[in-house]
Amino acid sequence: MSVDIRFRRRAGIAVAVGAVAVLVTGCAGTASGGTSDGSASGDESISGQIVWADFGGPTNESRQVAYFDGFYDETGVDVVSSSIEDAVYYPMLEGEDGDYDVFQVSTADILAYPDHIQEIPEAAQGDLIDESLRPYVVGGFYIGVAQGWLTDTFADGGPQDWVDFFDTDKYPGKRAWPGSPGFFDASYEIALLADGVAPEDLYPLDLERATAKLDTIRDDLVFYQSYPEVQQLLSSGSASIAVSVTGQFKALQNAGQDVTVQWNQAFQALNGFVVPEASNNPDAVMALAEWINTPENQAVFTERTGYGPVNSEVFDLISEDIAANVVNSPDHADGLLQWDEQWRADNKDLLLDSYTAWLAG
Repeated sequence: MSVDIRFRRRAGIAVAVGAVAVLVTGCAGTASGGTSDGSASGDESISGQIVWADFGGPTNESRQVAYFDGFYDETGVDVVSSSIEDAVYYPMLEGEDGDYDVFQVSTADILAYPDHIQEIPEAAQGDLIDESLRPYVVGGFYIGVAQGWLTDTFADGGPQDWVDFFDTDKYPGKRAWPGSPGFFDASYEIALLADGVAPEDLYPLDLERATAKLDTIRDDLVFYQSYPEVQQLLSSGSASIAVSVTGQFKALQNAGQDVTVQWNQAFQALNGFVVPEASNNPDAVMALAEWINTPENQAVFTERTGYGPVNSEVFDLISEDIAANVVNSPDHADGLLQWDEQWRADNKDLLLDSYTAWLAG
């Protein structure tokens, strides 16, 4: 899918990024393999620390194992994780100062706020990302937004699509549902599909129709404020089904739970991180970006999280069983749906305001 990003890059930023690319060339080799004897190189071209902002939980823990620990051993640069806050990262997307050196965004964020995002080196760019987005996405991965449940909850099989999800008589129990305005995810698309809208007719989203459909099961929804809460809601029985990013279901599986993920009508979306113009340590971030794109490192992250890789070489390193359970596996291609990222970017404020108002009742 080609995305017309229409980036308007200032010449000053381009020159600065070019200078960064030269600076990190010396550490690119060490970041992807280290010294010949495997010892840390301690590359002196980068130093300090990187403040990395994401949603925490098991996905962040997996980044620590797959990326951050090795990067510290290799370079001496510590990656300090921070819980991402809308009040910090939105101003940074608009060019203001802030605490983050790199932070998590959706594709819609990149499309909506292109002017204050730095480009990354070619060696850090995932080849499975659309060419128009590759230069801007650090640590990219493909998420799925799907419904999932503990397999024993529905002994005869659970919901097959979003219409079934809304059928609380046939599939009783509470539904875990996004409760924070900042991550409405596929809420409106799901509601419209459940109300009979065909996938190809979803956009432009009819928000009034979608919220009316959501109101029909509002009393059956349990709202979570962070993704890791999904695991607790399912494992405790507080919810029988959850709508979430599929990494939360993978985390439950890693903990020994038997979880069913319904891939039919699941949404596949690119996620990743950006380097804001106001990043305090861009040289180190660029080196980290290359380290993350190394197939061996990215394969560890994929195996632990179930999120799809952005480097095609990863599929040569992971087993068929692992590959079959990541969202951008060819096994799932026929049932997956895609967001219209440009429409969502163009209407980001509308979506955020509408979902905020709906949550408030």
